Amino acid sequence: MKLRKVSAAAAVLLSLSVAATACGGDDKKDDNGSSGGGKKITVGIKFDQPGIGQKTPQGYAGFDVDVATYVAKKLGYGANQIEWKESKSADRETMLKRGDVDFIAASYSITPERQKLVDFAGPYLLAHQDVLVRADDKSIKSAADLNKVKLCSVTGSTSAQNVKERLAPKAQLQKYPTYSACLTGLQSKAIDALTTDDSILAGYASQSQFRGKFKLGGLKMTNENYGIGVKKGSDLKAKINKALEEMVSDGSWEAAVKKNFGPAGYKNEPAPKIGEIKS
Repeated sequence: MKLRKVSAAAAVLLSLSVAATACGGDDKKDDNGSSGGGKKITVGIKFDQPGIGQKTPQGYAGFDVDVATYVAKKLGYGANQIEWKESKSADRETMLKRGDVDFIAASYSITPERQKLVDFAGPYLLAHQDVLVRADDKSIKSAADLNKVKLCSVTGSTSAQNVKERLAPKAQLQKYPTYSACLTGLQSKAIDALTTDDSILAGYASQSQFRGKFKLGGLKMTNENYGIGVKKGSDLKAKINKALEEMVSDGSWEAAVKKNFGPAGYKNEPAPKIGEIKS
């Protein structure tokens, strides 16, 4: 009788162990942020940047979205296996550190300060800081002219930091949570200029409702090397770098540039080499 009771107990324990293993088999990634063809991959993008990363009624669109989709495919995930998360400028490092996302492609400029907190694959695009002004505005011809105007940028962005520290320290800089909010201020004349990367500004200027109302200053004040952010120490960096190289070599990168920036007449730089950061 005792032997039968022990055997029955063992059977129960075995069945519980099997059930627990089955329940734990759906993890999408391991603890260090690596992925390997699991059910989902979570990607951070901007939701409010036309031409770069935008959430629309039809889905998600923009250059960063196309790059991220290509990379995810090379990592073993189809488009329907991507979970998109909004990554605002001020939140990106925290999202990666907490593991909220597997990687971030969100007009994310590679800087020494950020490299201390996260790892970057790329760069995959070289942009330049510029200004967007109203079409009839002829007052801004150089970075020095920004010292005389009300200027808008986004909290946590390198653009805001550049203005404050070296480009135009006397500018009346206002920091808004999103570039869309800055654009509203530009329309209402609450601000005189919006500053960020020329690729982002071109996306806004090319929208049908804004064509002819705004223009880029063409100042090219800085180099902005867009990288794909991953958690510090993640092995995704090497995998993503390989995917980016393949995207350039097979023509997909050039196709994405023309698709997203072509309508604005944006003159992009050639695809940068992996690991080559232009200061």
